Amino acid sequence: MVSLADYSPEVRDEVKLVREQVATLHAQLTRWNLVVWTAGNVSQRLRSADLMVIKPSGVRYEHLTPGSMVVTDLDGNVVDGAEAPSSDTLSHAYIYRHMPDVYGVVHTHSTYATAWAATGRDIPCVLTMMGDEFGGPVPVGPFELIGSEAIGKGVVDTLKDHPGCPAVLMRNHGPFTVGADAEAAVKAAAMTEEVAHTVWAAEQIGTPKPIDPADIAKLNDRYQHVYGQH
Repeated sequence: MVSLADYSPEVRDEVKLVREQVATLHAQLTRWNLVVWTAGNVSQRLRSADLMVIKPSGVRYEHLTPGSMVVTDLDGNVVDGAEAPSSDTLSHAYIYRHMPDVYGVVHTHSTYATAWAATGRDIPCVLTMMGDEFGGPVPVGPFELIGSEAIGKGVVDTLKDHPGCPAVLMRNHGPFTVGADAEAAVKAAAMTEEVAHTVWAAEQIGTPKPIDPADIAKLNDRYQHVYGQH
């Protein structure tokens, strides 16, 4: 069985850094009220090897440390860690194998986004921030049981039809988000919950007005290439 000791010092150094980053980012899930108790997880793929770092299964957020993060290969096999990895590990691994530009994956059960997932409805693109962040609606993926690659496959297959979108609402389950690193995926998870809540509120008032697809494209292009510090 391969262990972390079999990898180069460069890889081991990156594992240490990514463990610290992933442990810190789990605290952002609780800060933004995206998870309760032990639900949800963050992972990040390494740049130097086909490995990822992910939360241990069933461990409360206040008990998470860099050392408790689990290292697996991209087939979900444990390479280093004292705890069992998240029950979503195989799905994270599937996403990394099939989306080579993705280096961060997040899953939450945040209230409003999960409510949309329960209805099986996309979140319609009726907000400029949705054009910015998602480039269109937040799509719903298929219902799949936890514990295999099936959820990961559902995420990948759904995003093929929504290029540039970093979020999928897995039906009856909750949101999965992806990004260029784990921080970007956490941001996408927070934004998913924000727009889920706002669009729900808009529907209580009346009928939200869709944004023209051409304007959505302009919003997304500006946000991705002009907004912020480049």
